[in-house]
Amino acid sequence: MSPGDSRWRPSAGFDALRLRARLNAGVRAYFAERGVTEVETPAMSVAGNTDPNIASFALEFSGRNDGAPRTRWLRTSPEFALKRLLAAGFGDCYELGRVFRDGEAGGRHNPEFTMLEWYRIGWDHRRLIGETAQLVRGALALVGRDAGLREVTYRDLYRQRLDLDPFTADEAQLRAALGDVVIDPSGLNRDDWLDLLMTHRLQPSFARDELLAVYDYPASQCALARLRDDGDGHRVAERFELYLGPLELANGYHELAEADEQGARFDRDRAVRVQRGVPAPPRDEALLSALGAGFPDCAGVAMGMDRLLMAMLGTDRIAEVLAFDFTRA
Repeated sequence: MSPGDSRWRPSAGFDALRLRARLNAGVRAYFAERGVTEVETPAMSVAGNTDPNIASFALEFSGRNDGAPRTRWLRTSPEFALKRLLAAGFGDCYELGRVFRDGEAGGRHNPEFTMLEWYRIGWDHRRLIGETAQLVRGALALVGRDAGLREVTYRDLYRQRLDLDPFTADEAQLRAALGDVVIDPSGLNRDDWLDLLMTHRLQPSFARDELLAVYDYPASQCALARLRDDGDGHRVAERFELYLGPLELANGYHELAEADEQGARFDRDRAVRVQRGVPAPPRDEALLSALGAGFPDCAGVAMGMDRLLMAMLGTDRIAEVLAFDFTRA
């Protein structure tokens, strides 16, 4: 860095940094009132995230390892470690901390960012929607704003806004629904086209002062959620995403509890990654053992705190809510 280069200075203004401190304090007070305990879990693990659409950072440990793997993966969320605590009987808990994702840098993304993740024993995804929205509304109150909550199924959203059924439409219909949005189709599957419709056609039209919870996704987008029949001949994933205007803030699940099914999903993800020619992190065997030991019925949700701050301040630049963004780190 040359003399006179201003990149040593913070990327966010001081008011934004003080707002972050107030938000973090508010989150901790919110959960303390509800008996949800804050925990800290490892940022490095012997296993990584197998999701084909998320890239993990890997590093090599050079010290004494007593036979343990030297390759460690920086967490993309604290999910697996938190679930191990749940399986051990810890109860309702949350973590507020840094997570890391490779390849995600730009106006709305930073390779390291802050995630809030919490779990509620005996809850399903629908009940958790209400608590998540309540927390967001409390955050908005810090800047004198509010937003009402509307809930809609994934299927009804596509039917109402795009006049197509996301459960039955073929790829040609999905591609046609993109209109004048031009996308290279190479390597894309049906779920990719559905995701593109969400990001390019649906999200930009979401009302800016409304919290929209989209729930019950296609079974093919189950991630770590339970599946059920919707009563209309389709399997749905008990999952939700919460948006404030066009910004996705949170992703939640009625959590999968079966070790065999979770292991099969890990294997399918890894096969996709191998097919795409990208690294395939090892399965998290500790999580699978925890699920096999007995996992409680629960729901969990992850929220991007930087995204929430962006929404609170009305900016689409993540640098404006970070002390030092990726270009200044």
